[in-house]
Amino acid sequence: MPGGNAMKKSDYENAIEPMQEELVGMARWAKATGARIVVLFEGRDTAGKGGAIQAVREQLNPRQCRVVALAKPTEAEQGQWYFQRYVDHLPSAGEIVLFDRSWYNRAGVEKVMGYAEDAQVALFLEQAPVFEKLLVDDGILLFKYWLATDQAQQEERLRERLDDPLKRWKLSPVDLAARDRYDAYTEAREAMLAATHTTHAPWTLVDFNDQKRGRLTLVRDLLDRLPDMQVAPPEIDFPELGREPKAERYGVLKPIAEYLLD
Repeated sequence: MPGGNAMKKSDYENAIEPMQEELVGMARWAKATGARIVVLFEGRDTAGKGGAIQAVREQLNPRQCRVVALAKPTEAEQGQWYFQRYVDHLPSAGEIVLFDRSWYNRAGVEKVMGYAEDAQVALFLEQAPVFEKLLVDDGILLFKYWLATDQAQQEERLRERLDDPLKRWKLSPVDLAARDRYDAYTEAREAMLAATHTTHAPWTLVDFNDQKRGRLTLVRDLLDRLPDMQVAPPEIDFPELGREPKAERYGVLKPIAEYLLD
């Protein structure tokens, strides 16, 4: 890894486990108080958004913590107010929503790849702080993260996707085109930050050249910025079964006894 040694998996797992326990406490607190939490994950292609999202949600109830990763807008959605389709995915009381890319697509990939006109991007940069102020004023806890990655790391990860049949599905034409637009993405990001880094909805940039360290940094920052979340876990009465456990019985079909790994 450029700039240092990558964090060992065992060290990462030892560090993330207590944080994930705190995240469970966060979810318990949100449910008890009716808090609504929105976290945006933005960054360059291959930065590690999926892994960061997984680190946050891995131990949480998927009915409470939802991941939103929207596909290309439909024809009907293209005729809507730009923010309209994102509003449908905002959390209700007690919910946590993690956006795997968000409305900031317009300021990033749509701008750089020419999917949006300059006037559309300018209007977005003007409206985004207003839209986010409405969310925050209504009580939504909004966190915006940008995952930063050097081009050398991006190239290495793109090559890994190309060479690994299990990861090749992640390699899209847009990813490949981004290789020649690294500077353009930098310029687009800087313009986005200048227009949308506000006191009510600030951006937090996290170094994701080492993805494990980046996840730990992001999760720790998220937990530290939340209010006091001390809600005692529910007490559960779990008496002894009082008899011998029964073996499973089958009538119509039987399960496969073992997998043949030879």
